[in-house]
Amino acid sequence: MKAVIQRVRSASVTVDGVIVGQIGQGLMVLLGVEKGDSEAPADWLAEKIVGLRMFEDDDGKMNRALTEIGGAVLAVSQFTLAGNCDKGRRPSFDSAAPADEGKRLYDYFVNALRRLQVPVQTGIFQADMQVALVNDGPVTFILERR
Repeated sequence: MKAVIQRVRSASVTVDGVIVGQIGQGLMVLLGVEKGDSEAPADWLAEKIVGLRMFEDDDGKMNRALTEIGGAVLAVSQFTLAGNCDKGRRPSFDSAAPADEGKRLYDYFVNALRRLQVPVQTGIFQADMQVALVNDGPVTFILERR
């Protein structure tokens, strides 16, 4: 399971011209689920994301976690994170989880965040989504757990 985490001032996801998820200050999380992933990496990622000190303290140092600043998460599924671009020019998605398993683990991840008392907004699984965000910093991290 892979996650791209971006510290944002605001973020939203739109489907068919309608905003389906929107947050102010917090984290934009793009989640990719791969074959063989399970609940354990989803739990680890949720706890790591909520606890990661990505926000500045009064001295301008990244010393505060999401919960300390009262932020929210916009979680969007992104199967292209499972893409392999090593050979040729067309990415291979052989390692991406099948859609039903990907949705199950994406939903599990979102609920794991909510169990940690974090406000969460989402996109729509498998929809054609337009994501907009104001990356704060910019600050972006990539987390991976198998």
